Amino acid sequence: MANESVQKTLGVALVLCIVCAVVVSSAAVMLRPTQEANKLLDLKTNILASAGLLKADVDVETQFAQISTRVVDLETGRFTDKIDSTTFDQRKSAKDPTMSTALTPDQDVAKIKRRENYATVYIVEGQQGIEKIILPIKGYGLWSTLYGFLALESDLETVAGIGFYEHNETPGLGGEVDNPRWKSSWVGKQAYSSGQVAISVIKGRADLTVPEGVYQIDGLAGATLTTRGVNNLVQYWLGEEGFQPLIGHLKSGEA
Repeated sequence: MANESVQKTLGVALVLCIVCAVVVSSAAVMLRPTQEANKLLDLKTNILASAGLLKADVDVETQFAQISTRVVDLETGRFTDKIDSTTFDQRKSAKDPTMSTALTPDQDVAKIKRRENYATVYIVEGQQGIEKIILPIKGYGLWSTLYGFLALESDLETVAGIGFYEHNETPGLGGEVDNPRWKSSWVGKQAYSSGQVAISVIKGRADLTVPEGVYQIDGLAGATLTTRGVNNLVQYWLGEEGFQPLIGHLKSGEA
């Protein structure tokens, strides 16, 4: 076959494509365990950071050893052993009709459409009991669903911290949910008042001179819809459809 023939050119291109496909596929398969391990490490890092527990000079796995992982039945607000916390994929279950519940428009303030029936929570325990509980949260902002964690102190009412590990909000606007200064403003705020969700992300700045200021979080400047989205998702997951039943059971020692 002549070197300049169309058939030979196509043959060489085909062989090259096959070789490249094999190399790429093999690399993907070989690197998958490393990718999964890095993904899990990043998740643990965000869990620690959201609770103010992350130390830069200490191995993440060593720090995470202080945290126990439990699965809660969101229907009953009680811990369950029916689901293995080491293999449970909460985000995947939210898309499975057999593992999640469709929400009505009135219920769906966080705009998540379906709520998973089970959720993974993370607990730091000491000699006196729970020292911190870290709750997974999610909800729609302006451009994306924000995924993160909200941590409460041992009284299960005082915010220990918040953090979002995945979103596509506008940098410099809604993306300011990642700003350490804004996140630090959550620490010490009160989530509940007389058993009802009271914390809110407001438009403008919180007024710390009035009693209501302890429940208020500064809004994100120029990002009204993201501010509203964060407010809605926090109120949803701290409410009756989210973790409020679990928190009630924990306070009474019945979880």
